[in-house]
Amino acid sequence: MTDQLQTSEPVKNKRSPIWQIVIWGSVIILLGIVAIQLIKSQQGSIEVGKPAPDFVLTTFEGEEYATEELQGKVLLVNFWASWCNPCELEAADLQTAWELYEPTGEVVFLGVDWTDTDTEAREYMEKFGITYPSGPDYGTRISQAFRTTGVPETYIIDKDGVLAYVKMGPFASLQEIMAAIDPLLAP
Repeated sequence: MTDQLQTSEPVKNKRSPIWQIVIWGSVIILLGIVAIQLIKSQQGSIEVGKPAPDFVLTTFEGEEYATEELQGKVLLVNFWASWCNPCELEAADLQTAWELYEPTGEVVFLGVDWTDTDTEAREYMEKFGITYPSGPDYGTRISQAFRTTGVPETYIIDKDGVLAYVKMGPFASLQEIMAAIDPLLAP
């Protein structure tokens, strides 16, 4: 009986080479995606004087704002979060600036809520009386396009779709916001 056990062939691995190729291919693709994201994160924010990224923001009310449809207007894009204390420092000034510019139709403000919950974001907007269009950045697609590093961050895009101004951190005053926007309104 021991002779039979010694002469039997070892059990072969039943996985086909195709599955091994698929598994290794998937691992290589995943590592490539991680490498690309790491390279992007090392690049810093987008540069003033370069075309701003195109994106579509769906507001909390379900309205869509596509940047390519806003050409010809100055666009202020503010990244914020309800849990961000520095965001609170600029909230009232941003709202006041919006109230001043909105009737002209030349300036659009978009608030991009970063890594937040809808409930907390809506409470924040109500607390500070935010009426300019704001929406969540699900999947952080918009913040990745701008290569943001945190909140608050504000990007002002000129009428031609070119990034004209970047503010890392909160605006100190309404005057600072207006000083960034007003030169872009000149004909």
